[in-house]
Amino acid sequence: MTKRYFRLYDDMSSPDRWVLDDTLDAQGQRVEPRLYLNEAPVRFDGRLRVPILHPGSPLDFSFADSRAFPVVTEKVASTLAELAPDDVQLYPVEVDSRPEPYFLVNVARLVKCIDDETSEEVLYWKPEDDRPDLLGQYRSVGSMRIDPSKVGDAKVFRPWGYDAALLVSEDVKDALERTGATGLEFTEVTGPSPISDEERAYKRKCSELLDPPPAARRAAWKSLGRLDELAVAPRAICYEWPGHRQNWAIIHREAGRILLVSAGLSDPFIAKLESSVGFGLELALETDRTELPLDAIEESWPYKLLERVSQQVVTHEHVREGAKAGLLVLEVAGDEMPAALVSKEGRVGVLLGLESRKLPRDFPTPFGDVRLVTVKALLPAELEYVAKRGAEGPPELARRFAQTGEEHVSSADRKSVV
Repeated sequence: MTKRYFRLYDDMSSPDRWVLDDTLDAQGQRVEPRLYLNEAPVRFDGRLRVPILHPGSPLDFSFADSRAFPVVTEKVASTLAELAPDDVQLYPVEVDSRPEPYFLVNVARLVKCIDDETSEEVLYWKPEDDRPDLLGQYRSVGSMRIDPSKVGDAKVFRPWGYDAALLVSEDVKDALERTGATGLEFTEVTGPSPISDEERAYKRKCSELLDPPPAARRAAWKSLGRLDELAVAPRAICYEWPGHRQNWAIIHREAGRILLVSAGLSDPFIAKLESSVGFGLELALETDRTELPLDAIEESWPYKLLERVSQQVVTHEHVREGAKAGLLVLEVAGDEMPAALVSKEGRVGVLLGLESRKLPRDFPTPFGDVRLVTVKALLPAELEYVAKRGAEGPPELARRFAQTGEEHVSSADRKSVV
């Protein structure tokens, strides 16, 4: 009979459950979780302590250290020590405000057992992710399935390459449940795959289409400055975008400037399941760092302006085709924009496709070249100027911007060129 194995989670369904914080040593310093992933027992001077991050109902099993390692009561610790003495290390730990003994569980046994073919989706860390310490390991595993024949005698273990998961054998699961311990939740990782062969083939094809473009875009962004890996730009599932992912990137440039770029308008159309460059463009808006606070990007006017322009791009073919072909003037809603940019009609004008000496016109991807379309915020006087000049207006405005030396840069605090 094939052995069964389960992934062990802490049950997050209770709204009044407690949440534990990071483990501290006797000096009050955070204990690095990576120290635990070591088959040789780690020794500590003094007793470990786990603060309670959010008070609530205590549990017999819950995670500390950002959901990395279990903290358990004595009955759970005793069960693990009895059934899997070679798989776990138990460290006495004090949980703030609780008088009963607790133990921090280190599961240092790693088993190479994830079944890539039967799991719903597996993603690996790649060179372009700039995490050489994780290269070749799993970045995520959806609906994990493991190969029981590779587990051997392990009863409590973590899968190699994806130590975020904690796995137990069926007999350990049953024993823990018999204790009546609170906080336990199990999901089977053996048995039939959760998806059909057809679904798996579809997901594989989607990955083949959607994995290459981000790497190409990252290479392009890095050629323009320092790509910010920490700032969090708003991201969303957006079915109007070709790959259904609405992403943004932030690039630090010279002279204290920041370039905000879209990342997804050039994805292949996932609905068609064929390689392409999507809409064939990405949008770019450069501004002063003071205009784009990195701790509140989605509240900044440059982000809101670029997002509104992107809505027009995905909705109207004439907008995106006009922007790729040359200069195009566009108006978007002016609410929540700086007063200096808003016309008397409550709109903000932008000039799309303004070529710059400091930015490339196109950049390469595996499925073809993509146009980098600049977005320049116009002052009301400039918007009125191009409206009166007709076809001659945009080129003349572009010429005047070029004379300033900051042709594509957007600012709410500058002088009009007309």
